[in-house]
Amino acid sequence: MDLLIHPNGDISTLYTELLDLAALGAMNIARASHVEPDSSGQWFAYLIDGPTLGPFSQRSAALEAEIGWLKKHRLQPSEV
Repeated sequence: MDLLIHPNGDISTLYTELLDLAALGAMNIARASHVEPDSSGQWFAYLIDGPTLGPFSQRSAALEAEIGWLKKHRLQPSEV
């Protein structure tokens, strides 16, 4: 699990239940993406304010691509 701690003390992460995130303080949870099939059974990852990834023949591949994109583009320290 990756935690990005900002200079102001805020923490960003991809939500999982690996840790009790509420123990770190007040939470603001927002959807960043969703993975869905199309009418032909191909899977796509739709990133909010980002690209659509796919098609993928398996849901697990779409989920993996979704997580990789979010880690690379949303869980990086901002330039100061």
